[in-house]
Amino acid sequence: MTHYSNPVLDADWPDPDAVRVGDDYWMIASSFNRAPGLPMLHSRDLVSWEHVANALPALPQAGHYALPRHGSGVWAPSLRHHDGLFWIVYPDPDHGIFVLTAPDPRGPWSEPWCLIPGRGLIDPCPLWDPDGRAYLVHGWAKSRAGVKNRLTVVEVDPALRHIVGPARTVVDGDELPGFRTLEGPKLYQRDGWYWIFAPAGGVATGWQTAFRSRSVWGPYEHRVVLAQGDTPVNGPHQGAWVDTPEGDDWFLHFQDRGVFGRVVHLQPMGWDPDGWPVLGDAGRPVLTHPVPVAGAEPGEPVRSDDFSAPGLASRWHWQANPADGWAVVDGGGTLHLPAQASPRGSLRDQGAVLCQQLPGQPSTWQTRVDLAGDAPGTRAGVVVLGREYAWAGLVRTPVGLEVTLRRGGTDGDEEVVAQEPVPHGASGIDLRAVVDGDGAVTWGWRAAGTQVGDDASWHDVAPPWQAHVGHWIGAEVGLFASAPLGAVLAPGDGGTFGPVRVTVAGKEA
Repeated sequence: MTHYSNPVLDADWPDPDAVRVGDDYWMIASSFNRAPGLPMLHSRDLVSWEHVANALPALPQAGHYALPRHGSGVWAPSLRHHDGLFWIVYPDPDHGIFVLTAPDPRGPWSEPWCLIPGRGLIDPCPLWDPDGRAYLVHGWAKSRAGVKNRLTVVEVDPALRHIVGPARTVVDGDELPGFRTLEGPKLYQRDGWYWIFAPAGGVATGWQTAFRSRSVWGPYEHRVVLAQGDTPVNGPHQGAWVDTPEGDDWFLHFQDRGVFGRVVHLQPMGWDPDGWPVLGDAGRPVLTHPVPVAGAEPGEPVRSDDFSAPGLASRWHWQANPADGWAVVDGGGTLHLPAQASPRGSLRDQGAVLCQQLPGQPSTWQTRVDLAGDAPGTRAGVVVLGREYAWAGLVRTPVGLEVTLRRGGTDGDEEVVAQEPVPHGASGIDLRAVVDGDGAVTWGWRAAGTQVGDDASWHDVAPPWQAHVGHWIGAEVGLFASAPLGAVLAPGDGGTFGPVRVTVAGKEA
């Protein structure tokens, strides 16, 4: 029998929620400041996933998110299917709780509307009761609301357009011994019980709890149903309870892997004689397990891109709401990024950085980079971006074109780590970033057009650089082109990138 290994998605898919409709499983994740946001993944077997769409082309507060707002934006969303529609309810901790719908998860999705305005309302999840009423459970962010560690339920209209009655705290974590940072609730019904699945104890150090009550308003009793124990799976955190067409139950949750982000695990789920869920191996996360569907082969979303189709694939996202003209992909095999003005020169400040998540296994990223433009300071390259970042690529100087490696942080300043002139007459190079199992990056370059497989032609730019986590996210790999504020740019100035080829654990991804 085929087994899968956890994590089933070894990359940053934070705060996953999922539903099954027929034979199809659909999953979404937090996207924070990134756009397009609300990534939609599809599976037929819970272990092989494809990134098929993004439900949110841009955050609705367009002006606010025209710049990167690290750590803000879309926090933990929920995904449900009701009355023939798919529903996403997501929180923006600075603006409120929002809703959007679609008949097909691949889209198009409706424009989001605000169900509950306010600051600090997080992690919402709706439930439609068989009696025709609807409820919403949510948590609280102390950074915005001044309170946390509690779960609130409020009745809403079935169309999720407005509040119907007063909100009530149904679980106060301060009253539960040892509980802290109770958040991420998901609301369900089964066998006459209302269930709230919610983690507590912190993202990297906590556990998963199940609460149940005969009334949506409580009182709720609880049990810890998944904890690290003697396994390497720290802080098994919030996720989704799903079932199979055959009636088996499973639980998807995340684990915080630092620089690699919040990776997704799949746990078998059963029930004890008292009607409580049993997750994993008697409450311990499993590392391997037989696949849910016979013959299923585990697999992750595609990363490489030959740019042979017009437009950007779902796997790419920006650091802020995109503007027209940030990318040109005509289907001819290249991506052109027009140089964007960068007031401080910091890539953390630049929305026009086109990114993917850093895989959780050793990976190699390779592409060709060409730079057009005579304005000194114009540059294009590949960046590994977190709270601190490093990039390698090309920069125009007053005397020519150079290969450079630079690093920067939250203060906006960059440090030149290495630089050397490009061979005379060349406008481009092949560039690669080799990332090891700890997230250390070794940058290399060679003359463009070197025969594929000629590894001896690569020049390492500098010793390895350790990647850093982002704000609530793992590190990312991105492409960019920028120029100093006030630079005189001609049409076409910027960076052109050839196919992006990614290998993960030695296999093309």
